[in-house]
Amino acid sequence: MSRPTPPSYKTRNWPAYNEALKQRGSLTIWFDPDMVWVPPPTGKQGRQPQYSDAAIQTCLTMKVLFGMALRQTTGFVESLLRLVGLDW
Repeated sequence: MSRPTPPSYKTRNWPAYNEALKQRGSLTIWFDPDMVWVPPPTGKQGRQPQYSDAAIQTCLTMKVLFGMALRQTTGFVESLLRLVGLDW
């Protein structure tokens, strides 16, 4: 049994095709400046939490999304925050 031949396409609009290919590599990440990165003190004994639940969830989402190890994710998120100019 033979395989069906795939359809062949001819690109006629190269500028639009090239622009579409460049847009595929575009990455936009929004950080809300009002997000609380460091949680308020709990008032309990012992060490206080260093990061808020939202900060941890953000980092773990990046980890899963890009398939990185946790240390790589930490460096990645720190570099993104430096690029954005947020001092969390």
